[in-house]
Amino acid sequence: MIDIHCHILYGVDDGPQNETETLALLHQAIEDGVTDIIATPHHRNRHFINEKKDVLILVDKVNSLAQENRLSITIHPGQEVRIYGEIAEDYARDEILNLAGKTNYVLVELPSSQVPAYTERVLYEMQVAGLIPIIAHPERNSAIMEDPGKLYSLINQGALSQVTAASIAGDFGKKIQKFSIELVEHQLAHFIASDAHDTRHRGFAMKRAQKAIESAHGHDFGVFENADRLLKGHSLQLNPPMEMKTKGFWSKLLNR
Repeated sequence: MIDIHCHILYGVDDGPQNETETLALLHQAIEDGVTDIIATPHHRNRHFINEKKDVLILVDKVNSLAQENRLSITIHPGQEVRIYGEIAEDYARDEILNLAGKTNYVLVELPSSQVPAYTERVLYEMQVAGLIPIIAHPERNSAIMEDPGKLYSLINQGALSQVTAASIAGDFGKKIQKFSIELVEHQLAHFIASDAHDTRHRGFAMKRAQKAIESAHGHDFGVFENADRLLKGHSLQLNPPMEMKTKGFWSKLLNR
């Protein structure tokens, strides 16, 4: 199983703070069936800046740590880039990491409470530059929860999205779980990833997420296979997005 969004690097953001904590996360990942992790430290989110060159150095260190401990897992470079106006320009300056360092996918994080007015422009400019933006954890964005049409519009214009495994598994509550599964059902989510930060509160839940989706529908809509396809450079399994009920969706869900 491939994890495309994980805070596995130590001492760079709100993930593990030292080698010991990273090693514990690596063990948990392996127990959850993960063979490859794309390290995605926060970049330019007002708290953390993780430059491409620094990420590449630390990825090598964590791979060495895994090898020293005889762990069958591989770490690949990436970033979780908080959306800002010059992402395409900074990619052209070789300052932004694509996922795994060799694809044309970039993981983009929106603020938790809104979809900024410039989002469509930035994602469009990224696509013009040959990039495919993947929106991280839209199921926890309150503006998208209230109006899923905002996400539908971005997906319809060429962006993709990644839902958190813990959301699907119900770790953030039944309402977010229901909303997350509906995003998958409506082809508005294309990847499931851990977004793991630590072993106690924000760990891996990949197997539980897969079981939750398959228990509900008998198949997983390709959201796990797509990560493998991304890493290998193959075409993704994609279907046209479907609109969900829009205005007031989250309010109605809360009142059920």
